[in-house]
Amino acid sequence: MRRSFASTRRQRLALAAAVLVAIPFARFVTSYQPEAAASMPMRPVTLALPGERQQVLQVASGLSVSLYAGGLRSPRFMALGPRGDVFVGSWFSGNVDVLINRGGGPSATRDVHLLTGLYIPNSVAYSNGLLYVAEQTKVSVFRYNPNTVKLSDRRVLISGLPPGGRHVTRTVSLGPDGLLYVSIGSSCNVCVEADKRRATIMRFRIDGSHGEIFARGMRNAVGLAWQPGVNVLWATVNGRDLLGDNMPPDLVTAVHRGDNFGWPYCYGLRHPDPNVPPPPGYCASMTLPTVPVQAHSAPLGMVFANGGLYVAYHGSWNRSRPTGYKIVFIPFHDERAGTPHDVLTGWLPSNAVNGSDAWGRPVGLLQLPDSSLLVSDDLAGVIYRVTGSRG
Repeated sequence: MRRSFASTRRQRLALAAAVLVAIPFARFVTSYQPEAAASMPMRPVTLALPGERQQVLQVASGLSVSLYAGGLRSPRFMALGPRGDVFVGSWFSGNVDVLINRGGGPSATRDVHLLTGLYIPNSVAYSNGLLYVAEQTKVSVFRYNPNTVKLSDRRVLISGLPPGGRHVTRTVSLGPDGLLYVSIGSSCNVCVEADKRRATIMRFRIDGSHGEIFARGMRNAVGLAWQPGVNVLWATVNGRDLLGDNMPPDLVTAVHRGDNFGWPYCYGLRHPDPNVPPPPGYCASMTLPTVPVQAHSAPLGMVFANGGLYVAYHGSWNRSRPTGYKIVFIPFHDERAGTPHDVLTGWLPSNAVNGSDAWGRPVGLLQLPDSSLLVSDDLAGVIYRVTGSRG
């Protein structure tokens, strides 16, 4: 008998109690060790992907995974619209699609190209009939008609965002405070930026005016999510490269106005960067991350659900032994975040030599009204649906 994704919460929370560590929610950690993530018992699930491909994912006991949509090009972040419609941003395709599933079945029944020819529309957000789309240099808003499945009334809310450089995606998020948040990555691996909007999360009024730097010192903050109940912004942050396999940690962290996470001068737990000497006292004053994770995991999308936080690790490219390529769950107890543990793996084969051996790379996470989760994969070009089941 099947049950909703949320119905496995008791099982996960029981495991969470066993692996819980004292990582204060408020912003502070006292140590970091290279990840040795705890894991629930896993079982293999074979998926039939487009092109008659068969691939196997390892799924935590009590969960199930299936194909929700295929044939997409570089699907990235998603947003839930009316009637269960799912908007999907992309990277290389330049498209924004909407997946239609009005009957509430296990998979989408139709894929409609809403927008084409955009410049890296990595991220989308939806609220009150309006679809927000973040491209590399701008954020636009459109009115969405679910009856005709069309967009209209385009307005550019924010223009002139920094172009080019090493990190070209922009993530847009609608805050519970009615403001608009946009993350902007650095132009380089490590350098002192001339444009102070780089390596930040910016905040704007809903009409795109009065832009300000909300938090800084984040080399590449990609995923943004709001913790329900307390309305705190969280971000996934990709740390710098070329300091070895295990440094610096990537971050999954709460973010507050005025926070400075140290880049480019400092990283991790207040370590000075060897290539950009920090000003006196700079590292001592930096904000400590909530949950430092294995270096080069490349955490991207995340979603709060079932008493914790699910995070997609996109995977490494410059590590001697590849890491990431999985979904982890970070349990919460009161105001403490626990150890990340694996709940969905297998995109990177166990005998992989480097990241090019991976057949998929998870990016975005979205919870549907039935409590199932969608996971986008920008390498395989598909979206998966994760549900709960009785063992």
